[in-house]
Amino acid sequence: MTLANLNLAAETVSLMATFGVDAKALEGGTLTVRSPINGEKLAALVEISAADTKKAIDAAHQAFLEWRLVPAPQRGELIRLLGEELRAAKDALGRLVSIEVGKVTSEGLGEVQEMIDICDFAVGLSRQLYGLTIATERSEHRMMETWHPLGVTGIISAFNFPVAVWSWNAALALVCGNSTVWKPSEKTPLTAIATQAIFEKAVKRYVAQGGKAPVNLSTLLIGGRDIGEVLVDNPKVPLISATGSTAMGRTVGPRVAQRFGRSILELGGNNAAIVAPSADLDLTLRGVAFAAMGTAGQRCTSLRRLFVHESIYDTLVPRLIKAYGSVTIGNPLETGKLVGPLIDKGAYERMQKALDAAKAAGGKVSGGERALADEAQDAYYVRPSLVEMPEQTGPVVDETFAPILYVIKYKDFDEALALNNAVPQGLSSSIFTNDIREAEAFVSDRGSDCGIANVNIGPSGAEIGGAFGGEKETGGGRESGSDSWKAYMRRATNTINYGRTLPLAQGVKFDIE
Repeated sequence: MTLANLNLAAETVSLMATFGVDAKALEGGTLTVRSPINGEKLAALVEISAADTKKAIDAAHQAFLEWRLVPAPQRGELIRLLGEELRAAKDALGRLVSIEVGKVTSEGLGEVQEMIDICDFAVGLSRQLYGLTIATERSEHRMMETWHPLGVTGIISAFNFPVAVWSWNAALALVCGNSTVWKPSEKTPLTAIATQAIFEKAVKRYVAQGGKAPVNLSTLLIGGRDIGEVLVDNPKVPLISATGSTAMGRTVGPRVAQRFGRSILELGGNNAAIVAPSADLDLTLRGVAFAAMGTAGQRCTSLRRLFVHESIYDTLVPRLIKAYGSVTIGNPLETGKLVGPLIDKGAYERMQKALDAAKAAGGKVSGGERALADEAQDAYYVRPSLVEMPEQTGPVVDETFAPILYVIKYKDFDEALALNNAVPQGLSSSIFTNDIREAEAFVSDRGSDCGIANVNIGPSGAEIGGAFGGEKETGGGRESGSDSWKAYMRRATNTINYGRTLPLAQGVKFDIE
């Protein structure tokens, strides 16, 4: 079946019905949703007004006031049920992700698996919200830290991981005792509606078995940038977790800080990999191919810069160019296709602009041309592009959200490490080497300055067990893993005097008659 003959709108209605979403909810609005697979219109959604957004935030705040009183292990039970509902809906939701984003089938399913994984993680966490007992200099005193729910958590997600990013934040925020308000990308609101419906099924089961869950515990806002601004500026939202471009973060961060709110920013990533002389080239080839071409280069952690040692450059790079020329491109719903479409025309135009700039800077471009335009004029498939660059200059230092891999030759390890760090972004990085000194140096204090530093694996494909996020213009935020739960809570230091005297700290004397 050709792209033009697909009926994705009808399939979308059918899928939404499995989540309990009425077909009428997909009609009559001003927000047009199209599938990048063939440009077909999937829905026209009603957008929320700014006034109603404020009311929704007020309601979410009231939900927080109730939810914070529910013991954390009981809050974890709701997330356990959410994980069960996601398991039951995995095939359908994964399919919808593929339709709305253009991901190949395994990646659509993989995104839902991430949601299931973070639910499992959060359930365990609900019994591990630990504080410390702290040594005190005063006799018959005890000092400790306690952690408390923070409030409404605002979540702003991007199109490329339309539901996983919500789950990374929501699962932790909810077990920590917060309510959530979610503003998804206007490019991918259908998967958000489906996810909200799945969450409501979990809440219904939770209440049926005796749990207490307030209404408006999770709120979905369908709309554009203006709605996001209302969410960002509202003082009843003490935490904003925003995923998107660095430009977006430059706006969100200062606005939240101006009202002394907190922000978790997951922004741009101009990720690199170093291929050392000792690297296993077969493993490297596979690692680079997925990291650079998977999701059509539209992951925050996609590989965009590759530094290859001069001694193996002429062996590895021709193999990469061959792989780029032979990778299967097309309908991501079909078995065997590895590269689906770019999200829209704007993404395609930005890719072509970057390739033109690379050529002007002396780059040798392989690939990058549009594909399948005769089958679907309103869909933007491209051949992934490998660009051999004389140096790290021009578009190489910028992040282009497309399958472009810039390849640069290097002479020694320190030079490659400096190139890895010499960009404004600092999300993910990797090195392919069998030299233990290089591997250890790469992850050491003097090594990669990114939030993620891998050895013999590409920079993409993070697991929820590790904190996800980066440094510099990536924003410094962390989601999932480790102690990232603390971002969703407020800490209090408590000192308890169980004696009959009142010694003061630091030996201070203040005696009164």
